[in-house]
Amino acid sequence: MEETQLLKGILEGCVLKLISEKETYGYELISQLNEYGFAGIQEGTLYLVLNRLEKRQYITCRIGRSPLGPRRKYFSITEYGREYLIEFEKSYDKITSQANRIFRRGNDVIS
Repeated sequence: MEETQLLKGILEGCVLKLISEKETYGYELISQLNEYGFAGIQEGTLYLVLNRLEKRQYITCRIGRSPLGPRRKYFSITEYGREYLIEFEKSYDKITSQANRIFRRGNDVIS
């Protein structure tokens, strides 16, 4: 199965969750995603997600100094983004719970 469609919505929620924990920038987000097993997320993919989140006013962006080089775009969550994240987590929990009841029932676990 092509994972990209499944990953698209989940990645958006995960990126928003990471931003909700602290102001951050693109490279740091990619590093954090890699640490959680989202290997192979490209910069272009991340910036598409960040642009969608910014257009929906879930995050804001500011240009700031970098201690190591050129200026960076720093992202932080908005109050509207916090409200959306709460709803996202509820929806995610409900959907994964329902799917797990199907995929994990009895001894018929698919590996």
